[in-house]
Amino acid sequence: MHYYRYETAEVSCCFKYLMFSYNIIFWLAGAAFIAIGFWAWSEKGVLLDLTQVTRLHGFDPVWLVLAVGGVTFILGFAGCVGALRENICLLKFFSGVIGFIFFLELTAAVLAFVFQEPLKEWIKDFFLTNVKAYREDIDLQNLIDSLQRLNYCCGANDPNDWDQNVYFNCSKHNLSRERCGVPFSCCVGDPADSVVNTQCGYDIRAQKGDWSSTIYAKGCIPALEEWLPRNIYIVAGVFIVISLLQMVGIFLARSLISDIEKVKYSYY
Repeated sequence: MHYYRYETAEVSCCFKYLMFSYNIIFWLAGAAFIAIGFWAWSEKGVLLDLTQVTRLHGFDPVWLVLAVGGVTFILGFAGCVGALRENICLLKFFSGVIGFIFFLELTAAVLAFVFQEPLKEWIKDFFLTNVKAYREDIDLQNLIDSLQRLNYCCGANDPNDWDQNVYFNCSKHNLSRERCGVPFSCCVGDPADSVVNTQCGYDIRAQKGDWSSTIYAKGCIPALEEWLPRNIYIVAGVFIVISLLQMVGIFLARSLISDIEKVKYSYY
Protein backbone atom coordinates (compact mmCIF):
# COMPACT_ATOMS: atom_id res chain seq x y z
CA MET A 1 0.00 0.00 0.00
CA HIS A 2 1.33 3.42 -0.93
CA TYR A 3 0.66 6.61 0.90
CA TYR A 4 0.78 9.93 -0.84
CA ARG A 5 1.37 13.27 0.89
CA TYR A 6 -0.17 16.23 -0.84
CA GLU A 7 1.49 19.61 -0.30
CA THR A 8 -1.38 21.99 0.45
CA ALA A 9 -1.33 25.43 2.03
CA GLU A 10 -3.00 25.73 5.41
CA VAL A 11 -3.52 28.35 8.10
CA SER A 12 -1.12 27.91 10.99
CA CYS A 13 -3.05 26.95 14.14
CA CYS A 14 -0.11 28.28 16.15
CA PHE A 15 -0.41 31.80 14.74
CA LYS A 16 -4.20 31.64 14.82
CA TYR A 17 -4.59 30.79 18.49
CA LEU A 18 -1.61 32.87 19.59
CA MET A 19 -3.30 35.83 17.92
CA PHE A 20 -6.56 35.01 19.68
CA SER A 21 -4.87 34.59 23.09
CA TYR A 22 -2.89 37.79 22.59
CA ASN A 23 -6.03 39.82 21.94
CA ILE A 24 -8.55 38.26 24.33
CA ILE A 25 -6.69 39.87 27.24
CA PHE A 26 -6.87 43.33 25.65
CA TRP A 27 -10.49 42.80 24.66
CA LEU A 28 -11.48 42.02 28.25
CA ALA A 29 -9.28 44.81 29.60
CA GLY A 30 -10.94 47.28 27.22
CA ALA A 31 -14.39 46.18 28.36
CA ALA A 32 -13.29 46.62 31.99
CA PHE A 33 -11.97 50.15 31.31
CA ILE A 34 -15.22 51.14 29.61
CA ALA A 35 -17.26 49.73 32.50
CA ILE A 36 -15.10 51.60 35.04
CA GLY A 37 -15.47 54.83 33.07
CA PHE A 38 -19.26 54.64 32.92
CA TRP A 39 -19.37 53.63 36.59
CA ALA A 40 -17.30 56.72 37.50
CA TRP A 41 -19.65 58.92 35.49
CA SER A 42 -22.70 57.34 37.12
CA GLU A 43 -21.22 58.05 40.56
CA LYS A 44 -20.82 61.71 39.58
CA GLY A 45 -24.32 61.87 38.09
CA VAL A 46 -23.04 62.57 34.58
CA LEU A 47 -25.19 59.84 33.04
CA LEU A 48 -28.30 61.55 34.44
CA ASP A 49 -27.18 65.01 33.31
CA LEU A 50 -24.94 64.84 30.25
CA THR A 51 -24.41 68.62 30.30
CA GLN A 52 -22.02 68.10 33.22
CA VAL A 53 -19.48 66.75 30.72
CA THR A 54 -19.05 70.23 29.21
CA ARG A 55 -19.16 72.16 32.50
CA LEU A 56 -15.79 70.98 33.79
CA HIS A 57 -13.10 73.55 33.01
CA GLY A 58 -10.27 71.13 33.70
CA PHE A 59 -9.39 67.63 32.56
CA ASP A 60 -11.80 64.81 33.41
CA PRO A 61 -9.68 61.62 33.91
CA VAL A 62 -12.72 59.53 32.96
CA TRP A 63 -12.29 60.67 29.35
CA LEU A 64 -8.82 59.10 29.31
CA VAL A 65 -10.13 55.85 30.82
CA LEU A 66 -12.93 55.67 28.24
CA ALA A 67 -10.61 56.53 25.33
CA VAL A 68 -8.05 53.87 26.31
CA GLY A 69 -10.83 51.36 26.98
CA GLY A 70 -12.58 52.10 23.68
CA VAL A 71 -9.43 51.74 21.55
CA THR A 72 -8.31 48.61 23.43
CA PHE A 73 -11.78 47.03 23.15
CA ILE A 74 -12.05 47.69 19.39
CA LEU A 75 -8.54 46.40 18.68
CA GLY A 76 -9.05 43.34 20.89
CA PHE A 77 -12.34 42.59 19.14
CA ALA A 78 -10.80 42.96 15.68
CA GLY A 79 -7.86 40.74 16.63
CA CYS A 80 -9.94 38.00 18.28
CA VAL A 81 -12.68 37.78 15.67
CA GLY A 82 -10.22 38.27 12.81
CA ALA A 83 -8.12 35.35 14.05
CA LEU A 84 -11.02 32.96 14.74
CA ARG A 85 -12.93 33.80 11.56
CA GLU A 86 -9.75 34.16 9.50
CA ASN A 87 -11.03 37.55 8.36
CA ILE A 88 -8.34 39.42 6.43
CA CYS A 89 -10.12 42.79 6.66
CA LEU A 90 -10.24 42.71 10.48
CA LEU A 91 -6.63 41.53 10.70
CA LYS A 92 -5.45 44.29 8.37
CA PHE A 93 -7.43 46.82 10.41
CA PHE A 94 -5.80 45.53 13.59
CA SER A 95 -2.23 45.60 12.27
CA GLY A 96 -2.77 48.97 10.57
CA VAL A 97 -4.09 50.68 13.71
CA ILE A 98 -1.35 49.16 15.89
CA GLY A 99 1.26 50.37 13.40
CA PHE A 100 -0.30 53.84 13.35
CA ILE A 101 -0.29 54.01 17.17
CA PHE A 102 3.37 52.93 17.21
CA PHE A 103 4.19 55.68 14.69
CA LEU A 104 2.38 58.25 16.87
CA GLU A 105 4.35 57.11 19.93
CA LEU A 106 7.66 57.49 18.10
CA THR A 107 6.62 60.90 16.75
CA ALA A 108 5.55 62.08 20.21
CA ALA A 109 8.85 60.89 21.74
CA VAL A 110 10.92 62.71 19.10
CA LEU A 111 8.87 65.92 19.35
CA ALA A 112 9.07 65.85 23.16
CA PHE A 113 12.87 65.57 22.92
CA VAL A 114 13.23 68.30 20.29
CA PHE A 115 10.71 70.77 21.71
CA GLN A 116 11.42 70.43 25.42
CA GLU A 117 10.80 74.08 26.37
CA PRO A 118 7.43 74.45 24.56
CA LEU A 119 6.39 71.10 26.04
CA LYS A 120 7.35 72.31 29.51
CA GLU A 121 5.24 75.45 29.04
CA TRP A 122 2.31 73.40 27.77
CA ILE A 123 2.49 71.06 30.78
CA LYS A 124 2.66 74.09 33.10
CA ASP A 125 -0.40 75.71 31.49
CA PHE A 126 -2.24 72.38 31.55
CA PHE A 127 -1.47 71.89 35.24
CA LEU A 128 -2.55 75.45 36.13
CA THR A 129 -5.81 75.00 34.21
CA ASN A 130 -6.55 71.93 36.29
CA VAL A 131 -5.53 73.68 39.50
CA LYS A 132 -8.32 76.17 38.79
CA ALA A 133 -10.82 73.30 38.39
CA TYR A 134 -9.54 71.34 41.42
CA ARG A 135 -12.84 71.41 43.34
CA GLU A 136 -15.07 70.91 40.29
CA ASP A 137 -14.49 67.19 39.78
CA ILE A 138 -13.65 64.51 42.35
CA ASP A 139 -11.62 62.42 39.88
CA LEU A 140 -9.51 65.42 38.85
CA GLN A 141 -9.05 66.27 42.52
CA ASN A 142 -7.83 62.76 43.32
CA LEU A 143 -5.50 62.82 40.30
CA ILE A 144 -3.84 66.09 41.39
CA ASP A 145 -3.60 64.92 44.99
CA SER A 146 -1.95 61.67 43.89
CA LEU A 147 0.48 63.54 41.65
CA GLN A 148 1.50 65.93 44.43
CA ARG A 149 1.86 63.24 47.09
CA LEU A 150 3.84 60.85 44.87
CA ASN A 151 6.24 63.55 43.66
CA TYR A 152 6.43 65.53 46.94
CA CYS A 153 5.45 68.72 45.14
CA CYS A 154 2.87 71.50 45.35
CA GLY A 155 1.50 73.53 42.45
CA ALA A 156 3.04 73.79 39.00
CA ASN A 157 6.10 75.90 39.88
CA ASP A 158 5.53 76.52 43.60
CA PRO A 159 2.71 76.51 46.21
CA ASN A 160 1.65 80.04 45.24
CA ASP A 161 0.14 78.60 42.06
CA TRP A 162 -2.84 77.69 44.22
CA ASP A 163 -3.77 81.37 44.09
CA GLN A 164 -5.25 80.41 40.70
CA ASN A 165 -8.00 78.48 42.49
CA VAL A 166 -11.01 80.45 43.83
CA TYR A 167 -11.06 78.48 47.08
CA PHE A 168 -7.33 78.83 47.89
CA ASN A 169 -6.44 82.31 46.62
CA CYS A 170 -5.40 84.98 49.11
CA SER A 171 -7.63 87.80 47.92
CA LYS A 172 -9.52 89.76 50.57
CA HIS A 173 -12.83 88.96 48.91
CA ASN A 174 -12.30 85.21 49.31
CA LEU A 175 -14.50 84.00 52.18
CA SER A 176 -13.47 80.35 51.87
CA ARG A 177 -12.00 78.66 54.93
CA GLU A 178 -9.26 77.39 52.61
CA ARG A 179 -8.15 80.95 51.83
CA CYS A 180 -4.35 81.27 51.55
CA GLY A 181 -4.03 77.54 52.00
CA VAL A 182 -3.06 74.52 49.90
CA PRO A 183 -4.61 71.06 49.51
CA PHE A 184 -3.69 68.44 52.10
CA SER A 185 -1.66 66.60 49.44
CA CYS A 186 0.91 69.43 49.63
CA CYS A 187 1.61 68.76 53.31
CA VAL A 188 4.77 67.03 54.45
CA GLY A 189 3.36 63.82 55.90
CA ASP A 190 4.36 62.22 59.17
CA PRO A 191 4.84 58.42 58.78
CA ALA A 192 3.52 57.99 62.33
CA ASP A 193 0.14 59.51 61.43
CA SER A 194 -2.48 56.86 60.71
CA VAL A 195 -5.18 59.41 59.84
CA VAL A 196 -4.74 61.99 57.08
CA ASN A 197 -5.13 65.56 58.32
CA THR A 198 -7.10 67.20 55.49
CA GLN A 199 -6.79 70.62 57.15
CA CYS A 200 -3.01 70.66 57.42
CA GLY A 201 -2.65 73.18 54.59
CA TYR A 202 -5.05 75.81 55.99
CA ASP A 203 -3.63 79.38 56.14
CA ILE A 204 -0.12 78.13 55.45
CA ARG A 205 0.63 80.67 52.72
CA ALA A 206 -0.54 83.52 54.95
CA GLN A 207 2.38 82.76 57.26
CA LYS A 208 5.75 84.38 56.67
CA GLY A 209 8.94 82.39 56.71
CA ASP A 210 10.02 79.01 55.45
CA TRP A 211 7.18 76.60 54.53
CA SER A 212 9.39 73.63 53.67
CA SER A 213 8.94 72.00 57.08
CA THR A 214 5.15 72.01 56.68
CA ILE A 215 4.40 71.74 52.95
CA TYR A 216 6.34 70.81 49.82
CA ALA A 217 7.93 74.01 48.52
CA LYS A 218 8.91 72.52 45.17
CA GLY A 219 6.53 72.69 42.20
CA CYS A 220 5.49 69.59 40.27
CA ILE A 221 7.13 70.74 37.01
CA PRO A 222 10.63 71.01 38.60
CA ALA A 223 9.95 67.73 40.45
CA LEU A 224 9.13 66.03 37.15
CA GLU A 225 12.30 67.45 35.57
CA GLU A 226 14.34 65.91 38.40
CA TRP A 227 12.46 62.62 38.38
CA LEU A 228 12.87 61.90 34.66
CA PRO A 229 16.71 61.73 34.51
CA ARG A 230 16.77 59.53 37.63
CA ASN A 231 14.28 57.08 36.14
CA ILE A 232 15.20 57.29 32.45
CA TYR A 233 15.96 53.56 32.30
CA ILE A 234 12.55 52.67 33.74
CA VAL A 235 10.81 54.97 31.25
CA ALA A 236 12.87 53.53 28.37
CA GLY A 237 12.15 49.98 29.57
CA VAL A 238 8.39 50.60 29.66
CA PHE A 239 8.50 52.11 26.17
CA ILE A 240 10.50 49.14 24.84
CA VAL A 241 8.10 46.60 26.40
CA ILE A 242 5.07 48.39 24.93
CA SER A 243 6.79 48.60 21.53
CA LEU A 244 7.66 44.89 21.60
CA LEU A 245 4.07 43.96 22.44
CA GLN A 246 2.89 46.06 19.50
CA MET A 247 5.47 44.48 17.18
CA VAL A 248 4.41 40.98 18.29
CA GLY A 249 0.78 41.84 17.54
CA ILE A 250 1.66 43.16 14.07
CA PHE A 251 3.85 40.11 13.36
CA LEU A 252 1.12 37.64 14.35
CA ALA A 253 -1.51 39.51 12.32
CA ARG A 254 0.65 39.75 9.20
CA SER A 255 1.72 36.10 9.46
CA LEU A 256 -1.91 35.01 9.77
CA ILE A 257 -2.90 37.20 6.81
CA SER A 258 -0.14 35.63 4.73
CA ASP A 259 -1.32 32.10 5.61
CA ILE A 260 -4.96 32.92 4.82
CA GLU A 261 -4.02 34.44 1.46
CA LYS A 262 -1.93 31.37 0.55
CA VAL A 263 -4.90 29.10 1.32
CA LYS A 264 -7.19 31.24 -0.82
CA TYR A 265 -4.77 31.30 -3.73
CA SER A 266 -4.31 27.52 -3.54
CA TYR A 267 -7.96 27.04 -4.52
CA TYR A 268 -7.48 28.82 -7.83
